[in-house]
Amino acid sequence: MKLIITGTTGFAGINLISYLKDFETQPLSLRYQPSQKVCLGEADAIIHLSGKAHDLKKISQPQEYYDANFELTKQLYDAFLKSDARKFVFISSVKAAADTVNGILTEETIPDPETHYGKSKLQAEEYIQSQPLPEGKSYYILRPCMIHGPGNKGNLNLLYKFVKKGIPYPLAAFENKRSFLSIENLCFVIKELLERDIPSGIYQVADDKSLSTSELVNQIALNLGLKPRLWQIPAAFIKAAAKAGDILRLPLNTERLTKLTESYEVSNAKIKKVLGKELPVSAREGLKRTILSFKG
Repeated sequence: MKLIITGTTGFAGINLISYLKDFETQPLSLRYQPSQKVCLGEADAIIHLSGKAHDLKKISQPQEYYDANFELTKQLYDAFLKSDARKFVFISSVKAAADTVNGILTEETIPDPETHYGKSKLQAEEYIQSQPLPEGKSYYILRPCMIHGPGNKGNLNLLYKFVKKGIPYPLAAFENKRSFLSIENLCFVIKELLERDIPSGIYQVADDKSLSTSELVNQIALNLGLKPRLWQIPAAFIKAAAKAGDILRLPLNTERLTKLTESYEVSNAKIKKVLGKELPVSAREGLKRTILSFKG
């Protein structure tokens, strides 16, 4: 099977190319340009990883998200519909559905993104779903939660450095649950979709178990051979300090506290049901591999 893959220089792309070593893979580097013609040649499937990630520093212009995440996806999907390729895999995001979650996020949740990142991803999803699908073709819109793995330098790496320095985690009184996604599980799901006859649709991708931030601190400390340092400072006191931070412009403010302590649980029941298989890596084993990579 010949695959065309966009976004191969990113973390997910590098890992996916390695995972799909038995396939014939061809990287495709694209930037959105109006009236651009995309040529897919004789590919059997398209995997669209590239896009503009959520900008935590908030310096990006809104149109940048819509150009990279919607307009470019539209051009690529239009080319797919006219080509001989049979499968189109679009890597969207759970943030296309919701920026905050009460309970557990499922594919049945009515999308209501708040950021330009989430809105642009949702626009791309809606465009793909709105187009008549020729016989013999399939599309898969994957909504991964926070992806991690060896070599990833995201938020887990920041928490790792925090624990390694022996700094006590001061928010242990907050009970939150967050879903994560091991890069190997994402690659496994994509490979299964390529090789099998799976119905088109939207599928969330997450590890089986959600973990609290306190559990993450414990896991990191365990793999470092350290004793976890968790401070059970009363939540009411922390919230009052955060409100003071809003006024005094301190590092800890209400917005940052919410990001650190909120829950975001994602169901993977739908994708597991259609695959009829368990994911190869447990949540704890995947996190262990990521943590040990920071150590190495």
